[in-house]
Amino acid sequence: MRRYIVAPLAFAFVSLMPAFPSHARRIASQACRASLVLFPLSNAALAQAQDLAASAQLPEVRVSANAGTGGYVAAEASGATRTETPLREVPQAVRVVTSALIDDLGATRLADTVDYVSGVARLNDFGGTWDNYAIRGFSSMDMGYLVNGFPGSRGYNPMRDAATVERFEFLKGPAAALYGSSEPGGTINIVTKKPRFTRATSAELSAGTLGFARATVDTTGPINDQLAYRLNVMAEDSASRSSLIDSNKYLVAPALAWAPDERTLVQYEGEFMRVRTPLDRGLVNVNGKLPLPRDRYLQEPNDPNLHLSSNTHQLTLDREVATGWRARLGVSYKESGFEGYAAEFGSVLADGRTLTRRNSWRTLPSRDTSAQAEVEGNFHTGGLAHRMLVGVEASRLHMGMDIYYSSLAANPYAIDIYEPVYGQAKPPVSPSISTRENQRALGAYLQDEVSLNDQWKLMAGVRFDNYHQSVDNLLTATSARQSQTAVSPRIGLTWLPTAQLSAYLSLGKSFRPNSGVDEAGNAFDPQHARAIEAGLKWQSEDARVGATLAVFDIRKNNVLTRSPTNPNFNIATGEATSRGLEIEAFGQLNQHWRISSSFTLVNAKVTEDNAIAPGTRLTNIPKVSASLLAIREDAMPVFGGRYGIGTGLVYVGSRSGNATDTYSLPAYATVKLVTYWQIDRRTRVFLDVHNVFDKAYYPASWGNLAVTPGLGRQFVAGLRYQF
Repeated sequence: MRRYIVAPLAFAFVSLMPAFPSHARRIASQACRASLVLFPLSNAALAQAQDLAASAQLPEVRVSANAGTGGYVAAEASGATRTETPLREVPQAVRVVTSALIDDLGATRLADTVDYVSGVARLNDFGGTWDNYAIRGFSSMDMGYLVNGFPGSRGYNPMRDAATVERFEFLKGPAAALYGSSEPGGTINIVTKKPRFTRATSAELSAGTLGFARATVDTTGPINDQLAYRLNVMAEDSASRSSLIDSNKYLVAPALAWAPDERTLVQYEGEFMRVRTPLDRGLVNVNGKLPLPRDRYLQEPNDPNLHLSSNTHQLTLDREVATGWRARLGVSYKESGFEGYAAEFGSVLADGRTLTRRNSWRTLPSRDTSAQAEVEGNFHTGGLAHRMLVGVEASRLHMGMDIYYSSLAANPYAIDIYEPVYGQAKPPVSPSISTRENQRALGAYLQDEVSLNDQWKLMAGVRFDNYHQSVDNLLTATSARQSQTAVSPRIGLTWLPTAQLSAYLSLGKSFRPNSGVDEAGNAFDPQHARAIEAGLKWQSEDARVGATLAVFDIRKNNVLTRSPTNPNFNIATGEATSRGLEIEAFGQLNQHWRISSSFTLVNAKVTEDNAIAPGTRLTNIPKVSASLLAIREDAMPVFGGRYGIGTGLVYVGSRSGNATDTYSLPAYATVKLVTYWQIDRRTRVFLDVHNVFDKAYYPASWGNLAVTPGLGRQFVAGLRYQF
């Protein structure tokens, strides 16, 4: 039956768009075919997820997604406390990028939203293949975001697409008391679109310059009185900085919701993603300068694209066991793959124009399984009201790494960075890295939200983790093993003097295992951190405008950063600190204007280390950053409907380019233009212009050499139709 829903939908959608270029219509038809071919996987996926839940004896945990997010202001964020506590009572900074803000930004990826959230900085994205950001100055080399409260990015995963996303929750401060191993600066919880019992379908086709074309279909509705479905399909030819680069991706995400009675909800969500893209290392730093145009390609355009894949299954059960008491069970399973050839940078020779390279091949498979079980309840002791959450979590992670390199000494595979000539004979590769890493973790957590009175709210939580890690080096026949335990507490106090204003103070500790080994083959000790945060939150009486202010102080040990002598390995700095200020204001100011703004001031630096000088800035972290999105909407004269026009401004300050701060990435500012015409309640057309002034800028760097250039000016036009 679902085939009959999607096929005519995509056909009708393409028929509505004769004015679009042929490659845009091709992408739409590919989205249709992908839905027909891959949707039958949902039955097998559901069976696999159910088998996994049975074998784990611990079905999957569901994170509530009931937050009111009709505009830019969210009432709740399910990831902050795993309960339905109003955000104004939560003693930490939380920014929710709602579906309305995602639409206004024209965001198709998580990466398109981070510039508009305070305290978030871009890090090395591994040649454009994964998400990697710092929050309040800190991130491990894998970002470690959550999807519906489950680990979502351990291993090597494609960049997160927005086609399946209801909202992005940026949770500031340590989350270890709930989620175990996590960053002290914060994490991101991605809440996906859920099945609904009201029938709705939307389709969107967009195309633009720089080779961009994209088609999406989102359909949901009831199958019967107890069962509902949702299906998201996406196909995209991605924009690129050079005509020599070609990338595309496809996604199919089926979901089912079963409500056998008023107290029970069972949900299955699957997501299957395929990406074909080169490992684009970008440009090179030459003696502290960035002399090359952004479209200069220093790898081999005839190399086949990398193959990236991700298969995700989540199965959850939410049950009201008694009045005021709920039980949530769940399991998540994710497989990811990363495989292919690439020409890797070596070094720029003394002549300042010859870049040595290595031919390389790698495969990076991973499997990640987690199971959660928790109980939430409301009760009173004396005159105090409690909301208690108790839970356990078990997880297993397997990561393989096989990398083959050619010899720089025997065959430098060099290229002239100013006058590149492609198509050299590829030097042979040989095994250079071959490891198998396994992680097992078991955690238990307790959280109590206590209402002392109408104005004072206390939150206290603690998590106990037991962690085992083994790393086997197949080339040297050596192994590194370690077992660790950690206690991660947090406590926070919130004062609500008025119905619109709240103030809070919170303290917490966090723990995070460090994946991989150093150049000597030794496993890294875990990261430990403590964080202190204080802040103010304000919300207008009609809850349409919000503002937050937060100050923080974080101290962290064993921070991983790229080795200054070998960028294929990490080193652990002794201690680093991050102190700063964040300000955000957002919402619907009046009938016509809505805004989203942010300002960040952060000082993130090394304070103790044997290899890096104290006072050295942490890589890629700007001291100052800011953003503003302002949109005016009004009635469209003559033609009817409503129009919107606005602009987005992003400023990012100067950043350290490498671990030893021997070169800097320059500050930059970019401007985007947003326009749309909401013809009627079903039809919307839009035109966005990104990087209006065609600014050359560099969002991030990798080690001593590679620098990521931003895209040039790009026009994107599209049509969305709701059936």
